[in-house]
Amino acid sequence: MGDTIFGKIIRREIPADIVYEDDEVLAFRDLNPQAPLHVLFIPKKAIPTLDDAKPEDAALLGRLLLAAAGYARREGYAEQGYRVVNNCREYGGQTVYHLHVHLLAGRHLGWPPG
Repeated sequence: MGDTIFGKIIRREIPADIVYEDDEVLAFRDLNPQAPLHVLFIPKKAIPTLDDAKPEDAALLGRLLLAAAGYARREGYAEQGYRVVNNCREYGGQTVYHLHVHLLAGRHLGWPPG
């Protein structure tokens, strides 16, 4: 699962406010939320960046996005809208090298992002 903070969350070595889990995906609230709803969705398989994903990871990546969309619907944010973001490497703003997507909702999210 990797030796990142996310690997430690998956292994329950450090606490997190987990809001969703299935066999392949885990989601938890961001500790530094940028919107009223800010949840991180991570694959349980350790993939450092989106650029490191392989064709055989396609179903897992789809499952990650569908989990985020499903959560947004269940929490009542689908009609207003939400944003799902993946940062890739340093210039893309990635700080934890375990692929993840941010689900942000509950406020108007301007464009372009920072």
